[in-house]
Amino acid sequence: MQGGITRKWRPPLALVLACTIGVVLCLPVAGIVAVRYLFPVIGYQEAVIVVSLCVVVIAAYVGWVLWRILLRPISALAQHADQVRAGQGGTGALDHYGTREMRGLGGAILQMSDALQTRETVLRTYADHVTHELKSPLTVIRGAAELLSDGDLPDVERAKLLSRVNDAVARISALLDAQRALAKAQDLMPDGECRLSDLALPAVATVAEDGTIPLSADLATTVLTHLIVNAEEHGATRVTLGITGDTLSVADNGSGISAGNRARIFDPYFTTRREGGGTGMGLAIVERLLAAKGARITLDDAPQTVFRISFSQAP
Repeated sequence: MQGGITRKWRPPLALVLACTIGVVLCLPVAGIVAVRYLFPVIGYQEAVIVVSLCVVVIAAYVGWVLWRILLRPISALAQHADQVRAGQGGTGALDHYGTREMRGLGGAILQMSDALQTRETVLRTYADHVTHELKSPLTVIRGAAELLSDGDLPDVERAKLLSRVNDAVARISALLDAQRALAKAQDLMPDGECRLSDLALPAVATVAEDGTIPLSADLATTVLTHLIVNAEEHGATRVTLGITGDTLSVADNGSGISAGNRARIFDPYFTTRREGGGTGMGLAIVERLLAAKGARITLDDAPQTVFRISFSQAP
């Protein structure tokens, strides 16, 4: 499947149009010939009536075929677009696409609507999150500003307050940078492929099983760097990469991920390193970058941290 559409044979639009034009051109001639051979047997008037009924039936059948192959999928796609525009989510893959061209158009519209809904969800999630996340550093800055206005404040306390203000500003900057990175992850990136061993990755990364992956070098480097840096931040000194079939594995020897956190690691803004400046956006960005290319990332249910990126659905 691609774009949620089952792959099966569909006639090209050119064939449908050629057959329709052929029927339109041949039907009058066939009717005249049929009347000529029938009227000596059943009479001229009766022959005209029989042939006219046959023409009507054939024309109705051609109209039904055109409705099924062209008009119905076009109407369904228009309805899908209206649902997305109204914020109702859309209906997913259609039951019928008629021609190869309609399948391609349908896939493009489904992918576009998914991208629009994903971006809307990201913006809504960030709006909800940022109002909460920024309250803490802003409260620190406001409180410190009030205390710093005291001219009798000892230098030691003033230095502590200034340090807290700097930490709060750094937190705000990190959140805004993470949001910009997440927004960039929604942009379309070029297709391509690259060899794992040709990528410029952090020194702790080791390629155990080399191979080609269906991502551009820039995209692959961004994704893997995020995963490797995340592993280093959790104490990893070695990250092992390997390709088996259509799956890329990324394993590290870090502290691992607790069972309670495994289901949340791809959630935007979820982090276990909040005190250390973590924003919880790295893995969310990785997941969105891969999803845009039809790939899927999962975490093995094992003590050791092993991410697996499956390209089986990638275009």
